[in-house]
Amino acid sequence: MSTDRPERVVRDAYTHGHHASVLRSHSWRTVENSARYLVPHLHEGARVLDVGSGPGTITIDLARRVRPGTVVGIDASADVLASAAGLAESEGVANVEFAVGDAYALDFADDTFDIVHAHQVLQHLSRPVDALREFRRATKPGGVVAVRDVDYGGVFWNPVSPGLSRWLELYRSVHEWNGGEPDAGRRVKAWARAAGFSDVVATGSVWVFATELEREWWGGAWAERITESQFAAHAIESGHSNPDELRRLADAWREWAADDDGWLLMPHGEIIARV
Repeated sequence: MSTDRPERVVRDAYTHGHHASVLRSHSWRTVENSARYLVPHLHEGARVLDVGSGPGTITIDLARRVRPGTVVGIDASADVLASAAGLAESEGVANVEFAVGDAYALDFADDTFDIVHAHQVLQHLSRPVDALREFRRATKPGGVVAVRDVDYGGVFWNPVSPGLSRWLELYRSVHEWNGGEPDAGRRVKAWARAAGFSDVVATGSVWVFATELEREWWGGAWAERITESQFAAHAIESGHSNPDELRRLADAWREWAADDDGWLLMPHGEIIARV
C-alpha cells in the first residue's frame, strides 16, 4: 500500500456513521455507564439539552431522572432521531423530545436550559471551542455544561495484537482526516476554558471490556464496523487503508474477542463547566 497520504480535510464528518453496528454500541449507553459524573447535578424539574443524542438511550435515561422536567435530544440524523422517539414512546417516557440540530447553532434562545450535555460529540468537531460557546449561550446562569469524550491516546488492551495496534493507528488517522480530535478526552478542560468558562471541574472515567460477553459484544461490533460502517468508507476514501486490510483488522478484533485473556480499556475525560 502506498505511503502517500492526501492532505487532511478539515470538516465535521462523523467518523463512525450510523451503521447498525454503530447504533448497537451507542444503544448500550446509559447515564450509569456513560454520564455518572453528571448525576449529582440532575434534579427534578430540570430542563436538559442532550447534544448528539444518537439512538436516545442516555437522553431517555436523563428524562427519567429529571421528571417532571423536560429533555430535548438533538442530532444530525433524522432517521436515528425517529428511532429514538419510537424508543421513548415504547418505554412510556413522555417528557423527552427529539429534533434535528446543529451543535454550532442551537435552535434555542439564550439561557434556556439548566443542563447542556454532550457525550462523545466534541471529538468529532473541527471547532469544539465554538460548540462549547454555543452550549454556554443556551445554558441558564448557574446551570452547567457537561461533556464526556474518549481519549484514544490512552486506549490499551491485552493480549498484544499487531492487528489492534494497526486498527488504533488507522482509527486515529481517519478521525483526524475527518477534522476531529481522537485525543479529545485530555483536552475538554482546556477547550472549556478557551470557550470562556472559569468554573470547570474536570474528572475522568473508563470503559473496560473484559468478560466473554463484553468482548463478544465490543469486538464483534468493531469487526463489523471496520468493514461495513462509514468508517470503512472513510478509511478507503482517505487513502489510509484498503478492503483487504480492513478484513484483516476485523479478524484481529474477532481473535481478541475469542481470547479468554482479552481485556480492553478506553479512558474518558469529562467536565462540569458552570455558567
